[in-house]
Amino acid sequence: METFRQTRRSHTRYDRGARNISGCGLAGMMSLSGERTDGRLIREAIGLLHDRSNGLGGGFAGYGIYPEWPDHFALHMMYYSLEAQEDAEKALRHNCEVAREEKIPTRPIPTIVDPPLLWRYFVRPKGDLLVERQAPSEDDFILDLVMTINRSVEGAYVFSSGKNMGTFKGVGFAEDIGEFYRVEEYQAHIWVAHGRFPTNTPGWWAGAHPFTLLDWSVVHNGEISSYGINKRYLEQFGYCCSMRTDTEVMAYLLDLLVRRHKLPVPIACRVLAAPFWRDIQQMEEPERRLHKTLRQVYAGALVNGPFAIVFAHKEGMVGLNDRIKLRPLVAARKDDLLLLASEEAAIRTMCPNPDVVWAPRGGEPVIGTLGSMEVEGEPKRRLEEASA
Repeated sequence: METFRQTRRSHTRYDRGARNISGCGLAGMMSLSGERTDGRLIREAIGLLHDRSNGLGGGFAGYGIYPEWPDHFALHMMYYSLEAQEDAEKALRHNCEVAREEKIPTRPIPTIVDPPLLWRYFVRPKGDLLVERQAPSEDDFILDLVMTINRSVEGAYVFSSGKNMGTFKGVGFAEDIGEFYRVEEYQAHIWVAHGRFPTNTPGWWAGAHPFTLLDWSVVHNGEISSYGINKRYLEQFGYCCSMRTDTEVMAYLLDLLVRRHKLPVPIACRVLAAPFWRDIQQMEEPERRLHKTLRQVYAGALVNGPFAIVFAHKEGMVGLNDRIKLRPLVAARKDDLLLLASEEAAIRTMCPNPDVVWAPRGGEPVIGTLGSMEVEGEPKRRLEEASA
């Protein structure tokens, strides 16, 4: 045990020496009706999955936490030096109207050591620059700003950039990270959480999950063996992968497919976890034609390797496995609650008596949408019982 403590104290900024066997725990809870709850339940759920992580990363994302700033982008920033903060703020003030800036509230936790400077800014792009640069939207303007800061400002990282949502993450066990960031003080209608057990990528503060871009947030268990292809594909559309981990491409792919290319979420999931060619050949028309087209047009967006992800956005929450389900993912439903986790025990921490619990099939998404009581991927038997 002493050896482990010494290892934790010796973490470098990028923890380049940390390589461990994969585990990772993930959890998500969503009120389909939009009712907000504080972060205590999600912190307890991810804490129950403690043994799936090793203390090299944990984090949370909450939606609806900034209702007083619904039209401003909430930029959460990590700084490793005062010079980095000065340079990043210069870029922010040049490009945006900053309505409010402050330290992100934290509390001292013995197990959380050497955190970077943590700040948040509520901003809107400057109107004249939107016109001058012919940005298609405010979202695209902020996307370019996030990529520029993360790529060009040494020691500064934007780790959350959506509206009325925020990410809280760092190096530590997830339950400790939750206590550090005081997540119980925030109210959200969607929560996602992650406990990390890094394998091929370093465990450092900006490399913890969730990974976000604009209002997309992703938590991931597994490995993306197609990372190089996905990265090169995304770079053609202006995305820059700078966080030194494979999961980053998931958030960017979702932004590209759904926000920019306007694909419905179920179709985007079919791109990420596409059916095998042999299965496509056995489909009936027009389904076969659709999937052949998706495979051909979005070949660079296909994600290979074992994965389970939970991702959220302003309109809902989704759980998705790789097409042969090489990582665990369990779903449950109770009234207007949709629950997702690596293990059923974590679900029952959030909801002791769910109406139904099921394991989604590989490549078959579970999709919850705000304002709708129907969940795509929910077992038909449950739906028939509800209508009886």
